[in-house]
Amino acid sequence: MKLHYYAETDSLYVEFKSGPGSQTLEVSDGLNVDLDAAGHVVGFDIDQASRRLDLSTLEVEALPLRSYRFESPTAQPG
Repeated sequence: MKLHYYAETDSLYVEFKSGPGSQTLEVSDGLNVDLDAAGHVVGFDIDQASRRLDLSTLEVEALPLRSYRFESPTAQPG
């Protein structure tokens, strides 16, 4: 599973498996689910993510992770 945040559109994509979706369904206003050709969930797209979610913290509990990787955007000099 991967989390992708796109600042330019303020959207968060939760990818469950790689590969393209063949169909997108609107679950509710600002929440879409991508399905593959077999109808399995590929991922969720959350619009206006920073308004709907606290993106400053990620909590993970009791996941049997074999590996993990964190990437952070490079801070811009200000």
